[in-house]
Amino acid sequence: MKKNDFSRRSFLKKTIIASSAAAISPSLLLAGTNILKSSKIIGANGKVNLACCGIGNRGAEIIEALYATGLANIVALCDVDMEAPHTAKILGKFPDVPRFKDFRKMFDKMANQIDAVSIGVPDHSHFPITMMAMSLGKHVYVEKPLARTFHECELLIKAAKKYPNVVTQMGNQGHSEANYFQFKAWKEAGIIKDVTAITAHMNSPRRWHGWDTKITSLPSNGNIPDTLDWDLWLASSQPHKFDKDFINGQWRCWYDFGLGALGDWGAHIIDTAHEFLELGLPYEINPVKLDGYNKFFFPQASTIAFKFPERKGMPALDITWYDGINNLPPIPNGYGVSGLDPNIPPPSTGKLEPVKLNPGKIIYSKDLTFKGGSHGSILSIIPEEKAKDMASILPEVPKSPSNHFKNFLLACKGEEKTRSPFEISGPLSQVFSLGVLTQRLNTKIVFDRKKNTITNSKIANQLLMGPPPRKGWEQYYKV
Repeated sequence: MKKNDFSRRSFLKKTIIASSAAAISPSLLLAGTNILKSSKIIGANGKVNLACCGIGNRGAEIIEALYATGLANIVALCDVDMEAPHTAKILGKFPDVPRFKDFRKMFDKMANQIDAVSIGVPDHSHFPITMMAMSLGKHVYVEKPLARTFHECELLIKAAKKYPNVVTQMGNQGHSEANYFQFKAWKEAGIIKDVTAITAHMNSPRRWHGWDTKITSLPSNGNIPDTLDWDLWLASSQPHKFDKDFINGQWRCWYDFGLGALGDWGAHIIDTAHEFLELGLPYEINPVKLDGYNKFFFPQASTIAFKFPERKGMPALDITWYDGINNLPPIPNGYGVSGLDPNIPPPSTGKLEPVKLNPGKIIYSKDLTFKGGSHGSILSIIPEEKAKDMASILPEVPKSPSNHFKNFLLACKGEEKTRSPFEISGPLSQVFSLGVLTQRLNTKIVFDRKKNTITNSKIANQLLMGPPPRKGWEQYYKV
């Protein structure tokens, strides 16, 4: 049987037999219904039985963080490059756990033993794994950005509504740390109000910096590693010839597979402002600057302006995104030192290199200016003199009751609600998808927020959905 036939038949089979499987597995959601028969105490010893898709690089870090909470049993490991060097650490840590290359086979064999799934794979393959897991009633922790295309994010938002008892969490881990609780408290207390502009910046070196920007076709160099199932790595993407610069983190460089610096770091920098200022989707996105533009991989530097309308008594707001080593934003008087939060995890390529301006944001309101970093870094009022004047009226900020990983697992057990569910992280990820379309086409985008359409470019509007899934993967794109 061909793999594509397997994909289609497997998914349909799961849909048909879900009701009988539910009798075996208390945590199994009846596919096509909104009924979840589950207990707050799930898995052995009250732990969540967790299957892990993507076990190397960032996927490995996610597994370790979830396991470190003491709330998870690791019951299955899945990776298309199983037993490659970057999977060795997790395989050594969980030597007796069943292993799979194909997530569909994992669900076929072990659905009744799985409560939740961690998904730490390339951006382009988040979607089908997540959709299949949700249809089977499995709670999902998905690394950011939520999916590669606007349409995929939209379908995941709809799926979360269809399956309301499935717990969802996107992996922007700072959304459970100090910045989240501070922004919420300061917004509710009226300290953060009347925001009209935000500068978001990430000026560290990226993998594609220095590449030849004059290439006219995708590369296809090197031999497929013996450990890698290239067809499965592509997932629902259209066929591509293998290239060594598509795998092991390099996928982030290419429009066909990733969302570049914006999708990678935007979720750690813009997330709290997007949620608590209720930004939703922009109505216009402009490519102010794209240095080293190329149709296949991301620019050497980008400045992208997002325009958001008035909302619930809040003024219209612009977010301007800056990436590129020397593409620094304007800095206000009294900014002070650009600090780097020591809690920011290093990239898979190693440590964050010293840069002229560390990743972060500057928030401009009618009366105040705020300086912030990335991930869980807290905001400060600038200049320092103004901060001292206001110190006595600033509200107390509660401490986080759980980090992002513990929050997810406690939510699976019915004890907390996730802080970055798809209803929140989905629209945030769609903002990144729109920004990437602006980069990819090097054109202004006018977006109809009510109809979710791009009105000034037929090509851009088609790319909201992206290319059709290849044969055998179509079933995941139906909710």
